[in-house]
Amino acid sequence: MNDVIRQGIGMTSKRTRDRLIARLREQGVRHEAVLEVMAETPRHLFIDEALSHKAYEDTALPIGFNQTISQPYIVAKMTELLLAQGARDRVLEVGTGSGYQTAVLALLCQQVFSVERILPLQQRAAERLAVLQFNNVELYHTDGGMGLPKKGPFDAIMVTAAPETVPEELKLQLAIGGVMVIPVGGDEQRLMRIERRSQTGFDTQIVESVRFVPLLQGTVHQ
Repeated sequence: MNDVIRQGIGMTSKRTRDRLIARLREQGVRHEAVLEVMAETPRHLFIDEALSHKAYEDTALPIGFNQTISQPYIVAKMTELLLAQGARDRVLEVGTGSGYQTAVLALLCQQVFSVERILPLQQRAAERLAVLQFNNVELYHTDGGMGLPKKGPFDAIMVTAAPETVPEELKLQLAIGGVMVIPVGGDEQRLMRIERRSQTGFDTQIVESVRFVPLLQGTVHQ
């Protein structure tokens, strides 16, 4: 954890962050490294100042453009699922959003590539991550459903918006042995963990019901 992040953490009380981690444990998150990073990542720096008093509540919050920063439980759960079988070196995140999930991944993985279709969100996230001195993150403004084939294959892919079905383009960017965590569905969504076993073989596990914004096509510039 770099000094800049430690300074950001200092703006919130340890008691506030401890309460959040206690709630995550109560909800079944057990991965100690994930819990430690959740405690240390300054979530209040990734939302509008007017909402900062809600930063360590276990709730999703608006970030503009009809998008949200996911509730801490979902961030922790998806990260735990991604790392269940050990550390991942090259990770693709589809949906940078505020940059909060990006930061959590960057503290646990060697290299994070993150794509965002809404340019102003991508720019704000880039500013925040630069201030916090993350040097192992590459951000791209592009259609998330297409992934980032020029940088693949990836050891892990995390998708933070829900497509109606799992995009084949993303499955094919997984390395063999790689894992994708993705919410899938329309009115009823399920969080899935997909592992690539071979060139054509994938194992899919349905984890739980979730609610995410839809994964949309195309890019937004303003």
